[in-house]
Amino acid sequence: MPPAHAPGGKQPPAGPGGKAAALPPPEPALRHRALAALFVALLSLAGLLGFNIEAQRAVLVVIYSLLAGATALWLALTAMRRARRSRTARPRGSVAATVIAGVGIGLAGAMLMAFGLFGQQLSDYGRCLSSANTITASQSCYSRFSHALDRAIGLTGRG
Repeated sequence: MPPAHAPGGKQPPAGPGGKAAALPPPEPALRHRALAALFVALLSLAGLLGFNIEAQRAVLVVIYSLLAGATALWLALTAMRRARRSRTARPRGSVAATVIAGVGIGLAGAMLMAFGLFGQQLSDYGRCLSSANTITASQSCYSRFSHALDRAIGLTGRG
């Protein structure tokens, strides 16, 4: 069986035992870029933890998380691309930053869509919860919120 060739007709350099040689470590600037991407991606998810049901503040927090996730994704992808161009190893943490940023972008996008579709219902629910002093009042708020969502989606009659 003939040996496998890399794209472009070149064989990868062989190391001991016929295995491909390990790539040299990435430049410090790329390592720092990947670390910054990981940090910003974690901040994106941490921003979603600060989520509050009050619509005005919540939209700003979700937009922050979306922008932080997009920035982290850009930093991680450019770090990996530059490492590939310079033929060095992928910077440590860049794949984790890409995954975490993708999750943050997805969650923030879903939350923004929910605010766009159900902003009034969420705002009413938040106001109701802030004035509820007992468990029964909180359950009543949830029941009203659930019925309002059902009407908005069209599961029950028109409202």
